[in-house]
Amino acid sequence: MPARSTSKQRGEGAEQVPDRQRILGAAFSAFMANGYAETSTLEIATRARVSKRALYELVGNKQEMLVACISERAQRLRVPTDLPEPRDRETLARALAAVGTQLLREISDPTVIAVFRLAIAEAVRAPEVARALDSIGGETSRAALREIMTRARQAGILSGDPREMAEHFAGLLWGNLMVGMLLRVADRPNPREFARRARNATAAFLRLYRQPNAGSGVSDS
Repeated sequence: MPARSTSKQRGEGAEQVPDRQRILGAAFSAFMANGYAETSTLEIATRARVSKRALYELVGNKQEMLVACISERAQRLRVPTDLPEPRDRETLARALAAVGTQLLREISDPTVIAVFRLAIAEAVRAPEVARALDSIGGETSRAALREIMTRARQAGILSGDPREMAEHFAGLLWGNLMVGMLLRVADRPNPREFARRARNATAAFLRLYRQPNAGSGVSDS
């Protein structure tokens, strides 16, 4: 194990990036084509045109490849560093609309939807796919919303539990869209629709969670 960790550190160098990316691309393609459980590391190595030894040194075993594939995509779900600090209801609305649009755009990407379908298909044979998707991708998006809710509560704009408020906003944002896309009965929205859904979700959320001193908001209890 220590030897492999050292090799992984060497793999962080610029020279190794193409090989690592090729391995992850090959792993993802194989998972989509054959299913996670039926894909072997030998097939991934063959697709990536690397030895099995290089595969393990640069990424790891099959589960580590799955985690790496999901983790790279999940980076796009983090709160943008340039997001304005919510100081009043107006700036909070802009922050929620911006992050809502980002989440809709990134999570509805065909590649991400394909991973969701893979997790569902492999739920019995390889439940680790769903666990990785939820603990990495799902948690990253939930954390982004919780962070905004926490900042807003600290600023006195909202009152309530950040985790619960994040769940409510996500429900308003997505509605039945995700289920529809997974079942292939709904198309992926276009950029204008992303923005419209995010604005509508934000407006509905702010009606539900009014200014704490207005006397009609959701309490902390």
